[in-house]
Amino acid sequence: MDIEPNHSERCWIQPLRELCAEIRTHARAAMTAAVEAGDLDLAARAVRQGAGDITYAVDARVEAAIERWTGRVARTQALSVLTEDTGWRHLGPDGAGGVREFAGFDHGGPRIALDPIDGTRNLMCDLRSAWTVVSFAPPGPGAPRLRDVSLGIVSEIPDTRGGRYRHLAAVCGEACSFEERELADDALVRARKLTASDDARVDHGYFPIFRYSPDQRPALARIEADFTERLRIHEGANLRHFFDDQYISNAGQLFLLAIGTYRMIADVRGWLAERMAHTTVNSHPYDVAGAIFCARAAGCTVEGPLGAELDFELDVVTPVNFVGFANSATARRIRPHLEAALRATPQAT
Repeated sequence: MDIEPNHSERCWIQPLRELCAEIRTHARAAMTAAVEAGDLDLAARAVRQGAGDITYAVDARVEAAIERWTGRVARTQALSVLTEDTGWRHLGPDGAGGVREFAGFDHGGPRIALDPIDGTRNLMCDLRSAWTVVSFAPPGPGAPRLRDVSLGIVSEIPDTRGGRYRHLAAVCGEACSFEERELADDALVRARKLTASDDARVDHGYFPIFRYSPDQRPALARIEADFTERLRIHEGANLRHFFDDQYISNAGQLFLLAIGTYRMIADVRGWLAERMAHTTVNSHPYDVAGAIFCARAAGCTVEGPLGAELDFELDVVTPVNFVGFANSATARRIRPHLEAALRATPQAT
């Protein structure tokens, strides 16, 4: 696959779709082999500590596929690519049909951050789908920030029982597109542009506050209890129909927000850890940038805790906290109550 030097988002949609397909094929092959052998550890074995997270056996197989894809592209097109295993790499043609490495971003090519498998822990136990997240930014002199992203992709890697996959793609200035396709032959099942409704209901839906780390769960449960009680008192929420979902994948959470399954999602792990003077496992920029871009293009509101502007450098270390709402009407209605519950959380002295 050769790509003529071009930095427009549209010329990259198909090559990046093909990359997502390669990742999906290799991840599912690893999982199928593990399931058929009756030994999930074949996929779940920790291989090494990557630049951003632990690399498991299923990740290692996918990283090799990304290396091959990047090498093919870099024969004709300079680019920078970030993965959680290697961090940023800068590659391009060497003038003799091969590939050479550059020292930094100053090569005139696009900057592409990848989370090949967001939700590895779900997938490697064959429990739930994982997602490939692509965050594309045009050429620039340094590492891109969220505000620089101009193309986002979130593509599903179903567990071994799945027969279809779902795919989001958004280009700057346009609505997010949704597709569902057959895994066997990639036949299109359905497609549509995602547009947010103006429904601002405060119940009969999913409003999860993510509770990944056991040590944070009591504090997050208190925040949730305070938040929901405020909704009950001030907004008349029926808490019998206020649902939770603990999905260990920020990309999966944002996908569900974009398609309207979630009414809200809050990941405030890093914010809470700082407030309580603790450390925790955080979401990272490569996990979420492309997914945030897609969710916003679908009409969702995604911002920092307490309504702060959300922006960050795309790297493998920066902690990311975010709150997402299904639409702006929902944000206006329930944000004040979530902010009040967050502000009421005691600070470490």
